[in-house]
Amino acid sequence: MDNRDIAIVGAGAAAVGLLDALAATVGNTGSPGSITVFEPSPHLWRGRPYGPDLDSVLVNSPPAVMSIRHLDFGHYAAWLGTRGAAHLDELLGQPLVPRALYGEYLAHTAETASATLREAGWRVCVVAAQVTGAVRSGARLSLRTADGRGHDADHVALCVGGGMPQDHYGLGHAPGFVSDPYPLARRLDRVPPGSDIAVIGSGLTAVDVVVSLAAREHTGQITLLSRSGVLPHVWQRPVGHRPRHVTAERVAALHRAHGVVTLDGLIGLLRAELAEAGEDFEDFVAELLATETDEPVRRLRTQLAAVDDPRIGRRVLQETAHTLAPYAWRLLPEPDRRRLRRHFRMATSVASPMVPVNASTMMRLLDSGQLAVAAGVRRIEAAHGRFRASGDDGERTADVVVNAVNPPPRAIPDAARQLVTSLLADGSAELHPSGGLVPVDPRLHVIGDFAGDGPFITSSIAGTAARAAAAAQAIITAQDAARVA
Repeated sequence: MDNRDIAIVGAGAAAVGLLDALAATVGNTGSPGSITVFEPSPHLWRGRPYGPDLDSVLVNSPPAVMSIRHLDFGHYAAWLGTRGAAHLDELLGQPLVPRALYGEYLAHTAETASATLREAGWRVCVVAAQVTGAVRSGARLSLRTADGRGHDADHVALCVGGGMPQDHYGLGHAPGFVSDPYPLARRLDRVPPGSDIAVIGSGLTAVDVVVSLAAREHTGQITLLSRSGVLPHVWQRPVGHRPRHVTAERVAALHRAHGVVTLDGLIGLLRAELAEAGEDFEDFVAELLATETDEPVRRLRTQLAAVDDPRIGRRVLQETAHTLAPYAWRLLPEPDRRRLRRHFRMATSVASPMVPVNASTMMRLLDSGQLAVAAGVRRIEAAHGRFRASGDDGERTADVVVNAVNPPPRAIPDAARQLVTSLLADGSAELHPSGGLVPVDPRLHVIGDFAGDGPFITSSIAGTAARAAAAAQAIITAQDAARVA
């Protein structure tokens, strides 16, 4: 019997990457089968991040790292074509489009892949229903949807996205509290233009909120409330450097030679990369560690001034954090993982930088005094129709609080909670101690940020595309083996 029925749960970027990777294999497979995608949202292929929203909500990375086709760094740029000229970030020298436009790219890629599969004889359909359960049923997996219907599949791919922002301060349904900022077009409509706003967090989501408020000509005070006060780094102009030492091949060689990959071994690769470029490794490390102690406004100003800095150090880390790190992370011993987790804020700041056009807006608002960054925040309370925040620099008040805390990596998405519960009860999967889901049954595949045993930073498009390609290969290989048997 051919294992030819594939179920994909969720229709965001991870599902697009999987469809695209499967379409690339149709010429190398035997008899066609069926692919059923389950997604209740009307915004197919876009997921939560890339649905309709304000034009001020930009893609946060250059085109070369936003390709949903694994290792095809020009795929997205080719689709964008001449449209990119209207969205040029002059400091970066790259087009940075509204996220909704990137969603169109994902939709086009999914539709093109589906057409390719259909031309090869595959049946591809979308079911507008939420999957609430899955159990093993003989040689197959049996899915159940919220409307009570069943569907059997030979392989199931979970492409369910990430978790939601956590309410760390227990503000719940307090009037004026925005628990989830997306889509900003709808959430900010409820914010009075002259109100004082506190934004919980200082990462990329907080930057989106601030820049969107500025685009709407908000006149009230804006304060970022953060425990760390660390702002994202700023992207630098691409210089065309391709790593020669910090590569998957060199990491694999370390593993073969020593049976393990240590953090010191990875540092050695980075040291060699910088030495070959004539750069001082110790200076680079000191600059990185200063992320956790530098005054945030001064550091942002320095970062903006370094957009054209030709040094490759940060560029290498930013590229490999999402392409190489998931592979290297799985080879690291737990003590080395703990060493890296101690620098969580620095690592996320480097790996997920803001684009220069947004950094310029942030700098302008900081210089004018309309925007402030408050670190060391310990408590936020709703009181008498307003909010009061207490921290290292005393108390601050606000009319509106926007929760821009990034969900923890590998958190269980609310919409997938019933499904995950059933998979755990059935023994088809287990939760990883550090978060995320790990398949036990080889017919189950997890793609995207919910995949267990991933690094402690949130997955990128590049990382998602890599996992999608690996899942497609595993599915096709299993199908070929079953056919031969």
